[in-house]
Amino acid sequence: MAKQYDLDQVLGLIIGAAPSRIVISDPAHKSERFKKLITEPKAGIWQIACYTDKQVFHENVLLGDLEERLFELADGHFRQINAFSAGAEHIVLISKKGICMYKVKRNGNTSDAPLPDNSHNRKKRYLLEEGKTIPPLIDMGIFTAEGKVINSMQGKYRQINRFIEVIDDEVSRLDKESINVIDFGCGKSYLTFIVYYYLKEIRGLDPHVIGLDLKKDVIEKCNAAARKYGYDGLNFETGDISGYEAPFDVDMVITLHACDTATDHALYNAIKWNARMIFSVPCCQHELNAQIKAEHLTAVTRYGIIKERFSALATDAIRADLLEACGYKAQILEFIDMEGTPKNLLIRAVRRGEKNSWIKSRESGGSRISERQQAMLEEVNALNSEFSFEPTLLKLLDFR
Repeated sequence: MAKQYDLDQVLGLIIGAAPSRIVISDPAHKSERFKKLITEPKAGIWQIACYTDKQVFHENVLLGDLEERLFELADGHFRQINAFSAGAEHIVLISKKGICMYKVKRNGNTSDAPLPDNSHNRKKRYLLEEGKTIPPLIDMGIFTAEGKVINSMQGKYRQINRFIEVIDDEVSRLDKESINVIDFGCGKSYLTFIVYYYLKEIRGLDPHVIGLDLKKDVIEKCNAAARKYGYDGLNFETGDISGYEAPFDVDMVITLHACDTATDHALYNAIKWNARMIFSVPCCQHELNAQIKAEHLTAVTRYGIIKERFSALATDAIRADLLEACGYKAQILEFIDMEGTPKNLLIRAVRRGEKNSWIKSRESGGSRISERQQAMLEEVNALNSEFSFEPTLLKLLDFR
């Protein structure tokens, strides 16, 4: 009889056996976008081929990220894994509850004993450690009361940790004891609570965090939860992103799934406040899709899905360039969001100096524009000219 394992354990064992090919198949639901995943090593990286009924999409990952990425793609979405290493086939059947029945077939003989785990014998240490009492994670149904991750929530647990890791890359460099944070469009605020916990309990900072949303009933519940947890530095307010005035000097702005141009207003506020760090997961980028015209590149607009995706990517490329023009180091990262939807992009921007370039330019009446700022603006203007774009963030910034 095969032995029972969790999916992350199985993937660690398989990858540790140095496979030449991993096939993930048997979709858990008819509605699954991908019908099969095939993973193979390619010149120092691992290529994951994701097959739909009619197309195949490829992505490349490093070995160190392979286990986590395959877990994200497979958890709750597939029922079978077949992996092939020297002289052995690894066979995994996954139940609806995520329990894996794992066998290893060597030279025609099936064995319950897995191959030695040569490279994944250390369990990954997460910033939000299992075994600790983290009240928001318990109320979210991710942790038990004893701090153990509920098996069916392993994927969401990893996703939340990944977001905190993205933030930690920059917060760990702070040279101050307190931090002021605005979370625009916080909604039910699951992540706002987690960010507060991370800043206070893990980083040992004195956080002052405001969550902003339009829904009054949601804000009331969030404030009640903050008091229940004893999070004295966390408050929620009802208000609109556009025109919001911060009550303190802002160190960090977070905006997750602010719809369409609400993201632009959030980014504009962050720039106007000279925020040191910005973390934004955009949503519903409709604005440029409605504007796009392509006199010379009509293939981009001929097919609806291509037009939509190109417009969304162009939106975020323009936002990142404008952040660079404002004196931020901007990155666009792949990010699996909290709702388990397909891949999203996360914009991470970190101010390069004590005061961002946009503020310096405004203070000088537009005369202090650096070469880099000018180059980024030229890139944006070239894209706008080619496709007739008029992005909201550019209008708001009103470069002079």
